[in-house]
Amino acid sequence: MDGDRREPDYRFSLANERTLLAWVRTALALDVAGLGVVRFAPALGFPGGRELVGGVLVLLGAVTAWSGYRRFLATDRAMRAGEPIVVPAAPRGLAAALAAISVVILALLAADQLR
Repeated sequence: MDGDRREPDYRFSLANERTLLAWVRTALALDVAGLGVVRFAPALGFPGGRELVGGVLVLLGAVTAWSGYRRFLATDRAMRAGEPIVVPAAPRGLAAALAAISVVILALLAADQLR
């Protein structure tokens, strides 16, 4: 074992792993939602709107999975070095992106109803 790295309490390591799994579940849910929109949603505002929304959701799923993995590694490194854990920006970004997608979907549905 390196002199500057120590083995953290296993409970914290397992909690970090559970957090990673929660990120992965969220990514999977975004992927499924995106595929569901592409396959089952009504036309959204303009030709290709449904595919655009579904594609953005799947892309968000990929970003979420990668962000969760990066957070897992950063937290593990910090625990082993005895340093403070960095607060990630990814949850704020994900929440903002999902809020923006929701507003876009509402606008597309409203535009479709007005036609």
